[in-house]
Amino acid sequence: MWSDAVNQDSKPPVGRRGLILILSSPSGAGKTTLTRSLVEERAGVLSVSVTTRPKRPSEIEGRHYHFIDVEEFLAMRDRDELLEWAEVHGNFYGTPRKPVERTLASGQDMVFDIDYQGTRQVRQKLPDDVVTVFVLPPSFKELKARLERRAEDAPDVIAKRLANARIEMERWVEYDYVIVNEDLGKSFESLKAIQAAERLKRERLVGLSEFVEGLLAETID
Repeated sequence: MWSDAVNQDSKPPVGRRGLILILSSPSGAGKTTLTRSLVEERAGVLSVSVTTRPKRPSEIEGRHYHFIDVEEFLAMRDRDELLEWAEVHGNFYGTPRKPVERTLASGQDMVFDIDYQGTRQVRQKLPDDVVTVFVLPPSFKELKARLERRAEDAPDVIAKRLANARIEMERWVEYDYVIVNEDLGKSFESLKAIQAAERLKRERLVGLSEFVEGLLAETID
């Protein structure tokens, strides 16, 4: 029997390096929900950013953000220790490079929920590891309805988000894949299919050449 011939404790002959899966979308299109769903299924590790803004009462250090002061942030930036960074409303945000590289080397995927500007920076730093997905709403009418259903923002803020959405959606051509999120369940299945295919790309498989050489060297009695 095959099961008798295989050492159940042996390591697989081919491993893989993890990948960076980046999701971007206008606010309300669904990237955050899709990202969290992947993490909940243990299909990836969520990137935790550093920020200089004050911690909110509901936030947990190391889970939502790593909270640091401006001096430390600028030092990290100047030492090229950030994969991407931005200043938003007077506060700095960025992604530490070392935790990402450790995760990829261990064979796990990193999941990012960032905008097109951050995506450009990460792709520039680690071009061979990045897979990008842009999430579109089925219509502007539905996008507006989703933002209103969230009941998190005042009407003027929603209007600003919708105006920004037009700018953001023009960047879809910079991404590897596009998902129109009309049905969340189907969109999540599409996202998992993208991830599964990208994991099998030969350049991400570790030990593949040696494995094939071993196969070719085998003799059949």
